[in-house]
Amino acid sequence: MVATETRRHEVAEAAALLRRGGLVAFPTETVYGLGANATDGRAVARIFAAKGRPSFNPLIVHVADLAAAERLAVFDDVARRLAERFWPGPLTLVLPLRAGHGLSPLVTAGLDTVGLRVPAAPLAQALLAAAGVPVAAPSANPSGRVSPTRADHVRAGLGDAVDAVLDGGACAVGLESTILRTRPLTLLREGGLAAEEIEAVTGPLERDVTPGRVSAPGQLSSHYAPGVPVRLGVTVRARDAVLIGFGPVAGDLTLSTSGDVVEAAAALFDALHRADALAAARGAARIDVAPVPEAGLGRAINDRLRRAAAPRALPEA
Repeated sequence: MVATETRRHEVAEAAALLRRGGLVAFPTETVYGLGANATDGRAVARIFAAKGRPSFNPLIVHVADLAAAERLAVFDDVARRLAERFWPGPLTLVLPLRAGHGLSPLVTAGLDTVGLRVPAAPLAQALLAAAGVPVAAPSANPSGRVSPTRADHVRAGLGDAVDAVLDGGACAVGLESTILRTRPLTLLREGGLAAEEIEAVTGPLERDVTPGRVSAPGQLSSHYAPGVPVRLGVTVRARDAVLIGFGPVAGDLTLSTSGDVVEAAAALFDALHRADALAAARGAARIDVAPVPEAGLGRAINDRLRRAAAPRALPEA
């Protein structure tokens, strides 16, 4: 994907934009991120302006490898073992900041920790290597809206607010990273890496995924919201709604006809985007979603769906 001369030129241009304080949307295996140089406060401020994002919600910092992460945060033995096992991949580790880290205070939103991730997607890896700086990158969508899993989602949501979009096609995982705080060891957000896989390394995890407690990205109670209300656990099609199906529940769209939660995770945000557009075209009152099992990646899917269905806690940007 990154081997052609044209693609190498695109990556080099995007990396130069990042170093100059620009905003670059790029694909990870989870969702598209809206990237800025995490050491440049003005560039990071542009992320908040572009997204209409609350300033108290911290940003995940993406780096090329474990060595780059260790320059920014303090790793204990557990954190290092997790990084060696799951990086590159859809795991964000929330770690104590290292003295002299150089990150903009806007990145951490006043906390003494930082969320770090090494993404696996080849285009993200190429961009981080070429940029040579840590990249703060929340999802590349207006705050509170559905996360983007295709470049077209980014362009539709952010338009001219982003300086460049690297198009890497559809995201393979399609669900944001799992967030884990290491001191104490606590799951803060369900995501693209199932908690069971982490627990195979660490043992049982404490959980702190209470909506509204903002100690990590993705913990706002109203998040991932389409333009119409969302109702969950629906098994019968209604005339005034667009139905997103799953398994045996057939809908206008479906997350997975076979009931595969991995397939559903990859399809989730694209299905919400499409359902939102379909609801607008039909004049439908809401989006209904079929039940998804509360197990493995199903928990992360349901977490996103509950946030999409929550009352709007913040004014829309």
